[in-house]
Amino acid sequence: MSLDLSLYLVTDAALSGPRGVAVVVAESVAGGARIVQLRDKHATDAEVVEQLVELSAVIDGRALLVVDDRLDAALEARRRGARVDGVHVGQSDASVLDARAALGPDAIVGLTANRPEHLDAARALPAGTVDYLGVGVVHPTTTKANHPPALGVDGWAAFTAHSPLPCVAIGGIGLDDVAPLRAAGAAGVAVVSAICAADDPRATSRAFLRAWHGGRAPRVLSIAGSDPSGGAGIQADLKSIAANGGYGMAAITALTAQSTQGVRSVHVPPADFLGEQLDALADDVDIDAVKIGMLADAEIIRTVREWLDRVRPETVVLDPVMVATSGDRLLDAAAEDALRGLLPLADVVTPNLPELAVLAGEPQAGDWEQALEQAARLSERYGVLVLVKGGHLDSADAPDALVGPDGALAAFSDPRIVTDNTHGTGCSLSSALASRRARGADWPTAVAEARAWLRESIAAGSDLDVGRGHGPVSHFAGLWARGGIDTVPTAERVADDWWQRIAGIRRGIDDLPFIRALADGTLPRDAFVFYLGQDALYLREYARVLAAAASLAPTSTEQAFWAQGAQGAIAGELELHESWLSEERTFAADPGPVTTAYLDHLRSVAFGGDYAELVAAVLPCYWLYADLGERLGAGDFGAHALDPDHPYASWLATYADPAFAEANRRAIAIVTAAAADAAPETRARMYAAFERAAQLELDFFAAPLPEAAAVL
Repeated sequence: MSLDLSLYLVTDAALSGPRGVAVVVAESVAGGARIVQLRDKHATDAEVVEQLVELSAVIDGRALLVVDDRLDAALEARRRGARVDGVHVGQSDASVLDARAALGPDAIVGLTANRPEHLDAARALPAGTVDYLGVGVVHPTTTKANHPPALGVDGWAAFTAHSPLPCVAIGGIGLDDVAPLRAAGAAGVAVVSAICAADDPRATSRAFLRAWHGGRAPRVLSIAGSDPSGGAGIQADLKSIAANGGYGMAAITALTAQSTQGVRSVHVPPADFLGEQLDALADDVDIDAVKIGMLADAEIIRTVREWLDRVRPETVVLDPVMVATSGDRLLDAAAEDALRGLLPLADVVTPNLPELAVLAGEPQAGDWEQALEQAARLSERYGVLVLVKGGHLDSADAPDALVGPDGALAAFSDPRIVTDNTHGTGCSLSSALASRRARGADWPTAVAEARAWLRESIAAGSDLDVGRGHGPVSHFAGLWARGGIDTVPTAERVADDWWQRIAGIRRGIDDLPFIRALADGTLPRDAFVFYLGQDALYLREYARVLAAAASLAPTSTEQAFWAQGAQGAIAGELELHESWLSEERTFAADPGPVTTAYLDHLRSVAFGGDYAELVAAVLPCYWLYADLGERLGAGDFGAHALDPDHPYASWLATYADPAFAEANRRAIAIVTAAAADAAPETRARMYAAFERAAQLELDFFAAPLPEAAAVL
């Protein structure tokens, strides 16, 4: 087993209470604890040896087992046949060099470190002496007397930044600490009281493990055969895993030549090659769940069993492919016996009624009650939950039940879906179940969720129109219907797309007589004064629209930006207008048709109260002006625009103002980020508002010289 330190349980006899340490360990390991440290400072060496032997049997290879300090006890427990993987020693305990020499190169040796000189000492050790450091305490704790001052998460991060080895955080750790500690570089979290004192150590351990993994998709491995038609086998499994929120992987047990009409032939690669596939994955990937499907013979089954024994994945779902639709047995007697041997290593087995009978070694159940009783006997015999499926019953409903040794834990019944698209339903259900469980659901909830997804997929299967036999289910039907297939654009992609889509408008602005005459200084003064008067009226209302955007802004940063823009439109821009028009004449003009249309557009969008649409509508006033100013300043419209004696030099300078260029960049970033995060229909409305405003910008520039513009 590889060294996975993510969830590190440290035992405490007092906190475990009357149920005992072994029960807490068994439940925590079932919930996903990856390594267990037996710590009992008050026990004698002989008592520690007995505890190690007991915990070794309880853990049964599903997690690593180390002991705190007691090197001699570890060696004695090993001599008695217990699997003890190593020791953890403190600064005042046995020498790590002695531990390594006594336990061998494959053992795990951990070392406590809480001062800088401890890191220096660890760095000076021969390579391979110590595997990890236990660093703390993170928070004050009562589980260890005389602990050093608490570091806090930030202090822990600062201390371990200089560590030469992976570091496990310890000391008063709760669920809320897990994500920050992992982000700070922790290789794992060592938990004592939060698990040992928990009413449900298994559920608590699962919660810690989910917190460690955060929002990542669980890694789910399918061990099954291949179906080239895509409806069953690993092809169905991978689609099912993805549709249920997992990352799918596959180790192929058999290659088939089949279609929706049946199987023509089967090729079984060597079992050694299957073992190589499994080992390659386990050596590289933390596997959260395993679904097992078609296993063709006893040798293949033994290979899978040996791998499960070594790796011990947290979740194993076994779909026993044993009986063909025709009723023919697919496995010989030796393979059937070998498959029964897999049952104790699985969490859930998902047989249909014929497969349930074969596993139980009994005649097939004649009705649902007999099936439930048969499933309970199988569960008790092998220690595995049984999801028994009633699809083979001749009834209007399709019942399923999750059964333990004492009977049904959860029962489900829905009207049978009349369809020929049933190819691969068993594969798909078991893979969905493994994925849902790996995402944190308890078993009854995982079954309910997987069934609901499968029924939706079966109902939509005929829409695929694949093959002339029993067609596949539509694994992604629900996702396609609810989420579509459109990709989510980045803000940069939105900016580029919108800018290119108004390329015609931008070319039109460049070609306007007003712009050309403004650049070369030949613009008549009356046309310029008309433009300024209309622009003043526009800016007064534009400032109010920016204030509305500020009031709707979802963040304080955006609120401040639009408010500053509103203030700038009044205090800065209009001051410049007054220098050309005089204060009395600034708002004296009557609004022209284009000014009225532009302001009506902005007001109507603002009245709708949609922040995203509103900021899209105000963006062209920033973007088109800033672009025009940059190119005027670069001489793209002729060198005369750069002449300090140009008649409109002070006005042209406002176009290329660096502060305005920066404001434009921020406006583009805000608007395009909102568009990238928006639903497709909202993004479309945003662009429509943006494009309409861009066209009105062109019209606004054209208005001072309408007759000349009309000639274009």
